[in-house]
Amino acid sequence: MNEQANNQVAIVTGASRGIGAAVAKRLAQDGFTVVVNYAGSAQAAEAVVNEIVAAGGKAISAQADVSKAADARRLFDAAEQVYGGVDVLVNNAGIMNLATVAEFKDDEFDRLFDVNVKGSFNTMREAAKRLRHGGRVINFSSSVVGLLQPSYGPYAATKAAIEAATVVLARELRGRQISVNAVAPGPTATDLFLTGKSDELVDRLARLAPLERLGTPDDIAAAVAFLAGPDGAWINGQVLRANGGII
Repeated sequence: MNEQANNQVAIVTGASRGIGAAVAKRLAQDGFTVVVNYAGSAQAAEAVVNEIVAAGGKAISAQADVSKAADARRLFDAAEQVYGGVDVLVNNAGIMNLATVAEFKDDEFDRLFDVNVKGSFNTMREAAKRLRHGGRVINFSSSVVGLLQPSYGPYAATKAAIEAATVVLARELRGRQISVNAVAPGPTATDLFLTGKSDELVDRLARLAPLERLGTPDDIAAAVAFLAGPDGAWINGQVLRANGGII
């Protein structure tokens, strides 16, 4: 356990399952008090909280649709009311829709940008105003920003926006000892990634990286934990591609 993290509070958005749940559990293991955010999966979020508490950690769940500015404010309000402040924001909440540019539907495009860009912006804005001195913001990009495969156009665009905002915010927070970085996973074995893919396709994607396997949620959580912990203190305004070398 990281003793420095004791009494530090981390909000993890979209933490009811997948990578977000793994991040919440890892940060709790490292000594952070964790606010497990969810949009609609209350039961799954509470299961993550119960697992953290059973392991000796501290956590609460908090509902908020971060694509709504008022919900993002309420999420920070809840953390401050219960724990007195926030030290770390992990912007994990996100969705994925894939189609060619020619075939992408307006409503899917709007929802993609609402959650992936506006959602992260809403919480970054609250963090910029409210994080305690020495805090950390850890956003989520994706290695598709480098891979640029067909059908990933709008999704990759949302993540490119996150990478740009990450560097800008890091520079805007000069003087407060707050770092702002992004983690960009490659293919990772989550429901979001695996749904709709054949075993053959999954196996082919797994072999693209020189390490010849898919990432796991725990792999990504370890990268987040590094940036949130004392060993990541000198990393700022960077995008960490956690992808096994795929790009």
